[in-house]
Amino acid sequence: MDRPADRLVLPRATRWIVRILRPFLMVATKRDWRGVEKLPTDGGYVLAPNHLSHLDPILISHFMVDHQVAPRFLAKDTLFSVKGLGAILHGAEQIPVHRSTEGAAESLRSAVAAVESGKVVTIYPEGTITRDPELWPMSGRTGAVRVALATGRPLVPMAQWGAQKILWPYTKVPKFLPRKTIHVVIGDPIDLSDLRDRPLTEDVLRTATGRLMDALTAMVGEIRGELPTGPRIDVHTLARPRSDFQAPLPESPRPSADDPAPHDVASAEPGDADTPKEP
Repeated sequence: MDRPADRLVLPRATRWIVRILRPFLMVATKRDWRGVEKLPTDGGYVLAPNHLSHLDPILISHFMVDHQVAPRFLAKDTLFSVKGLGAILHGAEQIPVHRSTEGAAESLRSAVAAVESGKVVTIYPEGTITRDPELWPMSGRTGAVRVALATGRPLVPMAQWGAQKILWPYTKVPKFLPRKTIHVVIGDPIDLSDLRDRPLTEDVLRTATGRLMDALTAMVGEIRGELPTGPRIDVHTLARPRSDFQAPLPESPRPSADDPAPHDVASAEPGDADTPKEP
């Protein structure tokens, strides 16, 4: 039987991180958080956000802690053996992805076990920061829906917008001033009822992932007040991002965090989308 989701039982390492970062974030950011009532209150579940910036885990964790949910993310299992970092990850009860194992299902065994034990696990369905030039969600990988279907627990979409205005994708220097608004919207759990009793075939996983990414795109569009005009980038066709990428300086004043510029550029072809261009 599933145990109630941890409301709020923070691991020791997470408590120290929260004590350091939360006061700063309360001063440095503004918050527009909506749909909190849609978070399940009993048992574990999968939280699936779009991915905009390397700051996403910190800002999403702020939202989760303030709504009585212990933040747990997937991390490569090799990171757990890195001196210092491994101790922090273990202490914060983060979830290893076993990439050295054969098969996607086996690689996610720790995530499945965590959700079945009543924990909330955050999985980025894109698996990487979006490469869309206008920062729309890309197509998804199947990890989030695989864990949700394997456990029978809810798959909850989370749309977020604003992190990229502090730290643009693949840049290194955050810009906290002027204060940016971090928008977070929680959607209704994705309806997977027609898929739960079926074998986890590629067709089933693709169907479920498509529903999730459609929901995330619509929710991000609601925050931005617009919809994408081009096709969704396929994550499976992406090259590795250039590690020396530096976003160009904007030629005109950047729009307000609360008033995104109209989306009038179609998504680039996957080969042209290695890194989004800063507005």
